[in-house]
Amino acid sequence: MAHPSSALAPAPAPAPVPGHTFSGTLGHHLARRLVEIGVSDVFSVPGDFNLTLLDHLIDEPELNLIGCCNELNAGYAADGYARAKGVGACVVTFTVGGLSVLNAIAGAYSENLPIICIVGGPNSNDYGTNRILHHTTGLPDFTQELRCFQTVTCAQAVVNNLDDAHEQIDTAISTALKESKPAYISISCNLSGIPHPTFSREPVPFFLAPKVSNYLGLEAAVEATAEFLNKAVKPVIIGGPKLRVAKAQKAFIELADASGYPIAVMPSGKGLVPEHHPHFIGTYWGAASTSFCAEIVESADAYVFVGPIFNDYSSVGYSLLIKKEKSIIVQPNRVTIGNGLSLGWVFMADFLSALAKKLKKNSTALENYRRIFVPPGMPLMREKDEPLRVNVLFKHIQNMLGGDSAVIAETGDSWFNCQKLCLPENCGYEFQMQYGSIGWSVGATLGYAQAARDKRVIACIGDGSFQVTAQDISTMIRCGQRTIIFLINNGGYTIEVEIHDGPYNVIKNWDYTGLVNAIHNGEGKCWTAKVRTEDELTAAIATVTGEQKDSLCFIEIFAHKDDTSKELLEWGSRVSAANSRPPNPQ
Repeated sequence: MAHPSSALAPAPAPAPVPGHTFSGTLGHHLARRLVEIGVSDVFSVPGDFNLTLLDHLIDEPELNLIGCCNELNAGYAADGYARAKGVGACVVTFTVGGLSVLNAIAGAYSENLPIICIVGGPNSNDYGTNRILHHTTGLPDFTQELRCFQTVTCAQAVVNNLDDAHEQIDTAISTALKESKPAYISISCNLSGIPHPTFSREPVPFFLAPKVSNYLGLEAAVEATAEFLNKAVKPVIIGGPKLRVAKAQKAFIELADASGYPIAVMPSGKGLVPEHHPHFIGTYWGAASTSFCAEIVESADAYVFVGPIFNDYSSVGYSLLIKKEKSIIVQPNRVTIGNGLSLGWVFMADFLSALAKKLKKNSTALENYRRIFVPPGMPLMREKDEPLRVNVLFKHIQNMLGGDSAVIAETGDSWFNCQKLCLPENCGYEFQMQYGSIGWSVGATLGYAQAARDKRVIACIGDGSFQVTAQDISTMIRCGQRTIIFLINNGGYTIEVEIHDGPYNVIKNWDYTGLVNAIHNGEGKCWTAKVRTEDELTAAIATVTGEQKDSLCFIEIFAHKDDTSKELLEWGSRVSAANSRPPNPQ
C-alpha cells in the first residue's frame, strides 16, 4: 500500500525482513499492512479480547507497541502521530476500550486524520448467539460499539471469519487513507493466530488510485477565477486547515509566489502555511486577528480562501466581515467563485498550480500592509521579583523556536498565545480547533514526539486541560521523549471563564511538579521546575536547553487567574454572544 504522503504511485513489493520467519496469519497480515502504510508505533491498552493480537503486533520487527495509561490518551496519541507521520494506529479492547477511545477518534475525524482504530472483538463463535459477554452493557447485542463508530469513521470492518478477513482489513485501511479519516477494525479474539491460505504469503502490495481532476471542470474553474481575480484591485489569499488533507501546501506557495498577493492563515491552518514567506501577513481570525491582518483581508475586493472551515469559533461568533460575492472558496475537491460557478471534482493542488500560471502579478494589498504595519509592542519593563506575566512567558517561548522544534497548543488561552508565535521555517505546529477537546494535547504530544524524533516538542497546556489526561506523562518518560511542557497554572478553565463564568470553572489546585516527580519515580530522564518570575523562567529555559536537553522537562508556570490574552477576551465575548442568542420566533 502506498504511503499516504507519497505521490500514490504503485508501491514496491515489501522487502523481506532479515531473520523474520513468515507466519501466514491474520495478525501478521495486519501488522505488515500497518508497516507498509508508514506506521512504526502503535498506541495500545491491553484487554483480554486483544491480547493475542498484541502478541502478533509485537512479533513484527518493524512495529513498536506503546502501552498508554488509558484508551482516550492512546487515541489522542494516534492523532498526534498522524499529524507528524501522515497516518496513526491504536489498539484497544471490545466496547469498554472502544467507547473510551471513541472521543479521540471523533476528534481525528473532525480534523481529517487517517487513524486505524483496531479493537479486539468477541470470540467468533459468540456472534449470532444469545450469550451475554463481559465488557458489554449486558445485552446479547455486540453491535453497540460498531454503531457508535459508524458516525466517526469512514469505514468499519467486523472481522469474525477468516475467509474475507484480508479483504475487509485492506478495504478499511485503504478507505482511511483515501478519505483521510479514521477507520474501525474489530477482530475476533480467537482469529489472529490461525493460519489461513489467504495469508500464506507476504501481503500483495496495492496502491491508491490517484485522484485526477475533471479536466474540463478544472479548465473552467481556472478561467473563471483568473478573470475574477485579474479584475480585482487588492486581492488576498488565506490558507485554511484543509490544506493538509488536500496535500496542497506546495501548490499554495506556487500561487503565492506567482500572484504577489499577501497570504494570511486561518487560526486552524497555522503551521500549514510558511510564516517565513515574504508575503505572509499573519493570522486572519476576525476581531481576534494578528495586528493589521484583518484590516487588509476585510478591506480586500477579492479573497481566495484555500481549504477553510467556517465555524462559530473560527468566525469569532459569526462576526467575520467577509462577503460571499468577493470570495473564491477552494475546497479539497470543489471551487466556488463568488455567487456564481461552483465546480466539483476539481482538486485543490491541481487548481492552485494551474491558477498560478494565469494570474497577473498584483502586490497592491501587500504594499498596503507594509505601509500600515507597526511592529508589535514589547511587554512592559518589569519590577524586581514581579510575578511572571503570560505575555512575557511567550516572548521567551518565541526565542526557543527553530526548525528542529514543534509547538503543541492545548485548547484554551494557549490557542491565542501560541497563535501569536512566529514560526521559523520547518517549525511544526498543531492544535485541535474544530473539535476543541480539552486534554487532547497530552496524548497528542506523546504521539507527535514519537513520530517526529528529529524535533523537540514544546507543549503549552493549561492546568484544567492537564487534569483530564495527565497520566500519559508516564508514557513519555518510558519512551525516552525530550519534550518541554509548559504547564500554565492559573487556577481553572480560563477559556470558559471568558465565555461564561461560574464556580464550575474553578478547579482544585495540584502540586503539578510533585505529581510529575511521583510519576517519574526515578525511572528515565525527567526534570521539573516551578516558575513564578521572569528570572526563574530564564534559568529554567537555560537548564532545559542545556544540561537537561535530553530529558522530558516539565515547567509549572504560576500565572494570575485573569492574566489572559487580549484576543481571548475579544473572542470570548463574541462567542458568548453567539451562544446566548435567543430562540427565533416560531
